[in-house]
Amino acid sequence: MHSDRDTLFQNLWDNYREVTPSAEEIHRLLGGTQGSEIINDHIALRTFNLGKVNLDKLAAHFLKLGYREGQEYHFEAKKLYAKHYEHDDPTAPKVFISELLVEKFSPELQAVVKDLVEKVDPEAVTADNFLYSGTHWQVDYATYKQLLAESEYAAWVAAWGYRANHFTVNVNQLEKFRTVEEINQALKDAGYTVNSSGGEVKGSPEALLEQSSTMADRVEVQFSDRTEVIPSCFYEFARRYPRPDGQLYSGFVAASADKIFESTDAGM
Repeated sequence: MHSDRDTLFQNLWDNYREVTPSAEEIHRLLGGTQGSEIINDHIALRTFNLGKVNLDKLAAHFLKLGYREGQEYHFEAKKLYAKHYEHDDPTAPKVFISELLVEKFSPELQAVVKDLVEKVDPEAVTADNFLYSGTHWQVDYATYKQLLAESEYAAWVAAWGYRANHFTVNVNQLEKFRTVEEINQALKDAGYTVNSSGGEVKGSPEALLEQSSTMADRVEVQFSDRTEVIPSCFYEFARRYPRPDGQLYSGFVAASADKIFESTDAGM
């Protein structure tokens, strides 16, 4: 079971690295000369709430590896619903899965998304590689731009499909850095853009979670009609604080996650 989990996360990481060239560089930046291992706090996955590919379909891959459901989260402005999943093994990365509430958007967006999802083979969704399988459809650049005008999230899923939207450095386990602020400064010194929506550090010790993230890398995507450079994935950093019982908080803070979603915005 443990090796199945390791294999899944290794495949997710390899797939993520392909479209997030900064990830390896940031790994080295934070690992320093000690070569200390970077521990992954969590990954995030995005999907649509249509039956064939909804949140529960993605979660099933983790439930069979011994994960259990954590909290649920509502993002009214972005029209998203999310849940997180965690494992009894504290070394297992947490998983944050969100879905777009498609019915809350224009008929035009709904039609495009339904068309994309129709092209997904139901058997592909249960296959071991689904969570890092990318797109199962072709989309042209004009359609991507149409989605982008209404929902950055919908456009991102249309362009990138199924893959980790981000990995997250567990700041508590770093040797070289102690705070999220120190990491942000090191990133900026190295030329990276830190997501400043809602402040560079989201959350607080009182909320038991502090987070920050880079803005997504920009890489080439082959649309059906042309190649364009668009935001891909980003790297996040999370520091957790102990609850009154002494255990580290394992959930997420909706107000912070709301701003982290904006790491893939094109305009920032």
